[in-house]
Amino acid sequence: MLRPLCKSLSRQRRRFYCSGAARQEASNAAIETQEDLQDLLRRKRKTEWKRRQGGQSFLDNLIINVRGGAYTSEFTHAYSHYAGNGGDGCVAFHREKWKPMGPPSGGSGGRGGDVYILPTPNLTTLSSIPKRVRGAGGGNGQGIWQNGKNAPPTIIKVPLGTVIRELLPGDSRRTKDEWEAEEESLEGLSPEERRAKLRDHRWVHYPRYADENVNRDVFKQAEAALYREERARRWARKQRLLSPINLDLDKTEEVVISDDAPLGMGQQEWLGHIVARGGNGGLGNPHFLSTVNRSPKFATRGHEGERLTLYLELKILADIGLVGMPNAGKSTLLRALTGGRAKTEVAGYAFTTLNPIVGVIRVAEDGTFEGALQGENVFDETAIEEERLRERELSDIENSEELHLDFPRPDIEPGHDFDVHETFRFTVADNPGLISGASENVGLGHSFLRSMERSLALVYVVDLSRPEPWNELRDLKDELEKYQPGMSDKARMVIANKADLLGGEGDQGTVEAAREKLRRLDEYVKSEMVVKTPDGERILDVIPTSAKMSQNLKKAVMLMQKYVQQARTIKV
Repeated sequence: MLRPLCKSLSRQRRRFYCSGAARQEASNAAIETQEDLQDLLRRKRKTEWKRRQGGQSFLDNLIINVRGGAYTSEFTHAYSHYAGNGGDGCVAFHREKWKPMGPPSGGSGGRGGDVYILPTPNLTTLSSIPKRVRGAGGGNGQGIWQNGKNAPPTIIKVPLGTVIRELLPGDSRRTKDEWEAEEESLEGLSPEERRAKLRDHRWVHYPRYADENVNRDVFKQAEAALYREERARRWARKQRLLSPINLDLDKTEEVVISDDAPLGMGQQEWLGHIVARGGNGGLGNPHFLSTVNRSPKFATRGHEGERLTLYLELKILADIGLVGMPNAGKSTLLRALTGGRAKTEVAGYAFTTLNPIVGVIRVAEDGTFEGALQGENVFDETAIEEERLRERELSDIENSEELHLDFPRPDIEPGHDFDVHETFRFTVADNPGLISGASENVGLGHSFLRSMERSLALVYVVDLSRPEPWNELRDLKDELEKYQPGMSDKARMVIANKADLLGGEGDQGTVEAAREKLRRLDEYVKSEMVVKTPDGERILDVIPTSAKMSQNLKKAVMLMQKYVQQARTIKV
C-alpha cells in the first residue's frame, strides 16, 4: 500500500525539484560553474572575516534556517536535531466511579507556533539574529478530553531595509525541507522497516495494541485517509514554492481598526510577515470513533512544521550616502556634522571604516545644525582625540589648550534645548571607501556598494589635497554604474574635503594654486558629471570644506536638506 505511494511521491519530487533547479540556474546566470560559486562563497566568507576585525559586530547579510513549531519527538531525532511538530494526539479512555468502560477521551495536540519576521527601526545590524530559528512546539493532548496548548508565535526582529529571499531547491546553501529530511531518514531501509518507521512517525498507539491496530480494517482506512491528506499538503507546499518568499522590509506597518468595528474591540499587534507555519496538532482517539469502531486505540502525531532557508540582506536606509575613496575624510565629515556624536574610526590610513555608520543631522529654521553647537570644532584622528581625552581627565581640566576657531554661535544649546528649534532632520551614512574594481567585488566591493543602494541622495567626497581629485570622481561614478545602472543618478553634490591643506603658509602663490585646482574640479563636474533627468539636466553642486576644522559645513547641510526634501516629495 505504501510502496506505490512512495514511488508516486518520488516521481513528483524529481519533476518539481528539477524545475526548481532550472529556475535557480536562470537567476544565477552570471555563475557559470560550480567552481565559480564556491569561489564566490569563499570570497564572501573572507569579506565577513575582514569586516569583523577589531571587535566590530556589524552584519549585513545572513543565511538562516527557519522551522515552524519546534516540538521534537523521538522519531524526529533520528534525522534532524530540531524537527518542528504540532503536539501529538492522546489515546485515553474515560474512567470514573460507576463507569469502568467509559468513552474515548484523548485530547488533540496543540498547533505548532508560526515564525514571523518583523522589521524594527531600532536595529541596525543582523548580528543579533540566530542562524537557526525554531518555532515553539504545540502541547500534547491529554486524557479527559484535554487538548494540547497552541504554541505562541516566534518573532524574528530585523532592521528596516532588510531584503529577504527564500533559497530554492538546487542551491547548495539550502537545508532540506521536512519531506526531504524524512526521505533521507528512510534511505537504506527494507520495505518493512520503511513502513514501520513511517507509521511510528504518524501514529500513537494504546500500550500493547500497536500490532493489533495495524491489522484492523478501521486503522487501514484511517491510514489511507491520512496519506490522502498528506499528499494534499505536499502539493500545497510545492505550489507555494512556485512563488517563493521575497520581502523588501523598508517600512513598518500597523493594524488599522475600522471605524465600523464593534465597541470594545481590542487592537491587535502586528506580528510581521509570516515565513514558516507551524504544524497542525495530532488527532485524539475520539476522532476515530464510529459505529464499527467503538473503542479506537490509536491517535495521530502532530504534523511537522515548515522548514526553509532564508537569505537576509541588509541595505542601510539613510537619506544621504557619502561615497568616496578610502581616506577621503568621510568619517571625519560625519563626526563634524554630528558634533562628534557619531562614533566613527578616524586614522591616517585607508579602510579605517569597514562597516556603514549612520548619523542623525538635526536642523533649525535658520539653517543651524546641532553638530555645530557641540563645542568641538576640531576633529582629529581617533587615537589623538583619545589621548587628549585621557590627558584632560588626568589633569581634571575642562578646557584644555586646544585650537578652537571663533565661530559665531546662535543662542541655541544642543540636546533637549534644540528640540524646540528643530524643524527638520535627516540621516547621513558614512559608507566604507570604494576602490577601482569594487563593482566586480574586488576587495570588499559588494559589501560596500550594498549599503548605498537605498540612499535617497548620494554625495561624493573627494580629497582636494590630492593631485587630480577629478580622477577619483570618474572612478566613483564608473563603479556605481557598473554595480547598478542608474545608481550614479542619485548623486547631488561633490564635497571637496581637506581644503585647509591647500593653503600652505598662506602665501599668494599657494592660495592661487588651490583656487585653480578647485576651478578645474568644478569645470570637470559641469562637463563630465551631468545627470540627465526627466526635467532636463542636473549639475552637481561643488562645495569645498574642511571637516577637520568644521569649515563651510553649514552650506553643505542646507543643500543636503534641500535634496532630502525633494527626494521625499517625489517618493510620496
